[in-house]
Formats: sequence, structure tokens, C-alpha cells
Amino acid sequence: MIYWEDEALNDREKIFEYLYAVNPLAAERTDELIAVKVENLLDHPLMGIQRASVRGRLLIIPEVSMIVSYWIDGSTIRVMRVLHQKQQFPGLER
Repeated sequence: MIYWEDEALNDREKIFEYLYAVNPLAAERTDELIAVKVENLLDHPLMGIQRASVRGRLLIIPEVSMIVSYWIDGSTIRVMRVLHQKQQFPGLER
């Protein structure tokens, strides 16, 4: 099961709205790609990388320059944030 935290849903909505204003088709495709990549975590939950300064794992989606922060809670994937790669995740030192 995939559980989207409120903050992740808000991130996703902001990304969609930003892209939709410029290119509605790109907004639809980006949102769909994010959903598909996150769904893949059900079969491959360890696909994301680990960073000591970030709770859980980071799923990198290079096609759209997004990073999804998630953690595994038993059989549930909890999606915490969805941010553009240029944004700074809280607690992630570069």
C-alpha cells in the first residue's frame, strides 16, 4: 500500500499547478510519471538511496528532475515529500 502524507500531496499539487500554467500536457505527464515511479516501490521498496541525514530513502526520478522522500513502514510505502532536485530537503546537507 502507498500512503501519501499531506505534505507530499501538497508538493505534488504545487508541481502540477506550476507546470499546468505553462504546459498542461507536461503537467499531466509529470504527475503520471511520479505516480508510476512511486507505484514501482511496492515491488522494489529498496530502490531509493539512503542518506544519513534524511529519514527513509530518496527515489530519484531523473526524467522530470524530481526526488521523492519515502520510508518503509512494514508493507506500506509512506511518501513524505516530492521536490524538484534544485530544492533542498530539510536536513539534507549537500
